[in-house]
Amino acid sequence: MIKNYIEAARLRTLPLSLSGIIVGSFIAASEGFFNWIICVLALCTTTGFQIISNFANDYGDGVKGTDNNDRIGPKRAIQSGAITPNQMLSAIKISIGITFVLALALIYTSFGKDDFLNLFIFFILGIMSIVAAIKYTMGKKAYGYSGFGDVFVFLFFGLLSVCGSYYLYTKHINYTVFLPAISVGLLSVGVLNLNNLRDRESDIKSGKNTLVVKIGTEFGKYYHYYLLIASLLVALLYIMIEYKSLFQFLFLLAYIPIAKHFQVVFYNKFPKLLDPELKKLALSTFLFSILFGLGLLLSSFEL
Repeated sequence: MIKNYIEAARLRTLPLSLSGIIVGSFIAASEGFFNWIICVLALCTTTGFQIISNFANDYGDGVKGTDNNDRIGPKRAIQSGAITPNQMLSAIKISIGITFVLALALIYTSFGKDDFLNLFIFFILGIMSIVAAIKYTMGKKAYGYSGFGDVFVFLFFGLLSVCGSYYLYTKHINYTVFLPAISVGLLSVGVLNLNNLRDRESDIKSGKNTLVVKIGTEFGKYYHYYLLIASLLVALLYIMIEYKSLFQFLFLLAYIPIAKHFQVVFYNKFPKLLDPELKKLALSTFLFSILFGLGLLLSSFEL
């Protein structure tokens, strides 16, 4: 039974969700701000948000019939019968409870008990993150079924993840931090878009109106290209503004597999063949976050 829940948690999605926290933490560390307790709690809290989202997606798509035999990707827990809807609801509630406690510990560790304004702001952001994780596919007004998934992924995986984690360390925000946050957000949206390109036909049949369903496969591919290219350009803009040494260009190595991925999508004719690309792009985004951060840290040591 535990194995079924581990599979439903879809651990392969975790590197992508951690990418923003890694970038924000590295930027803060390169500026002389870092705290291991905050780092560990931020990573654990984000992992909790992602697991809630994965459980909720399994539940939402399962009870709505979106996960059916037409779906190309691996079978979900409810779809396969490994976990019942009621059991999944219980797992969601438990995950919310654990993640909520982690989030409170993170906020308290960062701000203490006297910084009421920041405590309140991040408490609200934590609640919003939990709600966003649940409402992607659950409920009558699930935003993933209306084509707004891309917006929420960009906001939470990119802007909030990078800028929020940076603020937890530094207690201030530098406008340039928004640039790598945008890069991570665009790459994360790319993973979602790839998933939607793969599932377009089954989504149409089940009434899941993702952005790809609305604009079609051809424009969905163009959109994908723009996401990948823009992520590179915005990251380069950050380096131009905050240039210290050549180490900062280390992140370009992550764009070698991304370039190969770009080529696969360009020539793809069969959606099923896009499934392996999901893992590749997610891991490439994770690699980007590590190399981008290391480049900044090494550059700060040079000074």
